[in-house]
Amino acid sequence: MKTRCAPLLLFALITMTLSMRANDRPFGLVLHGGAGVIVRQKLSTELEAQYRAKLQEALDAGYAVLAAGGSALDAVVATIKPLEDSPLFNAGKGAVLNADGICELDASIMDGRNLAAGAITGVQHVKNPIALARAVMEQSPHVMFMGDGAERFAKQIGGIDFVPNEYFQTERRREDLRRAQEKEKTERKRRASVTPGADDREQKWGTVGCAALDRNGNLAAGTSTGGLTNKKFGRVGDSPIIGAGTYANNATCALSATGHGEYFIRVGVARDVSAQMEYTGASVDAAARATLAKVAKLGGDGGVVAIDKDGNVAMPFNTPGMYRAFRLSTGKSAVEIFGER
Repeated sequence: MKTRCAPLLLFALITMTLSMRANDRPFGLVLHGGAGVIVRQKLSTELEAQYRAKLQEALDAGYAVLAAGGSALDAVVATIKPLEDSPLFNAGKGAVLNADGICELDASIMDGRNLAAGAITGVQHVKNPIALARAVMEQSPHVMFMGDGAERFAKQIGGIDFVPNEYFQTERRREDLRRAQEKEKTERKRRASVTPGADDREQKWGTVGCAALDRNGNLAAGTSTGGLTNKKFGRVGDSPIIGAGTYANNATCALSATGHGEYFIRVGVARDVSAQMEYTGASVDAAARATLAKVAKLGGDGGVVAIDKDGNVAMPFNTPGMYRAFRLSTGKSAVEIFGER
C-alpha cells in the first residue's frame, strides 16, 4: 500500500509546486494614450481628471483579465478598447481627421509566444481597429490588410462592429484640422513647400497602446491610432508596422510606441528595443531610452511603454508629457501624464 501511495504523493507534490510557481510569476501591463506637448498649464483640472479616469478604466480592464488568468493578448485588447471608445484619444472615436476631413484608422497587435502579428491600416468604418488587427493575426495567413481590403476581410469573417465615419469625428478634431490647414496655408506663403507636421512641436501624438505580461509568462503588445491631423494621400505611420510601433517577444519584451511615425519607422523603434535586449543583455529601460535617443538624434520625438519577461516596466519619452499608466502583480501601480519621471 505504501509503495503505491508514494508515487501518487510525489506526483501531487510536483503538481502543487508547479502550480505555486505559476501563481508566483509576476504579471502586469503598461499602457499609453499618446505623447507630446502635454503640460499642466495647458490642461485644465477638469480635463486632467477625465484623462486620468479613462486611463485608470483601461488599466483596470486589462489587469482584471490578467488577474483572472487570462492571456496577455486578451488583456491588450481589453485595455485598448476603452481608449478607442473615448473621444479623449487619437484612436477610434476621437481620431484626428486627414486632409479630406475623414478619419482613417490604423492598428497592430503581436503575440510574444510565436511572433504572430496582425495589422490594419486606413480603415474608415471599423469601430475597434485593435479587434480587427487581432482577427487578421488569428484568422488570416497575412500580417497586414489595408483600406477597403481590410474592411472586406472584416465583413467576410464577421464579428467586427462597423460604424459610419461620422462616429469617429468630434468638433475638437475638426477644429484641429482647421488650424492645421490654416497653418499650412501660411507656411506655403512663406516657403515654396512644407511637410505637414514635420516641425510642429505643438503636435500631440494621441496614439494608444498597451504591453502586457500574463501569468504564464507570455507577452503581447498592441497599438491603435488615427495618425496625423491633416495627413495626406494615404500616409501610414509607425503604429500598424510591426517592429516600428509594436513588437512582442517572450524572450525579451512587449512594446508599444507613440510619436512622430516617420522617425519611428526609420529607427524601427519597437524591434530595436527588443534587439538590444536580445543581443547585448540590456535592461528594458536602458534599451528603450537608447532607442529613443536614436529617434531624437534624427529630430523625432515621442515615447514608448514596455514590459519585459520578468515584469519590469519602462515608460520613457522625450516630450513634455505622455499619458501613461502601469499596474503589476507586485502591487505597484501608477497613472501619470506630465514629465514626472
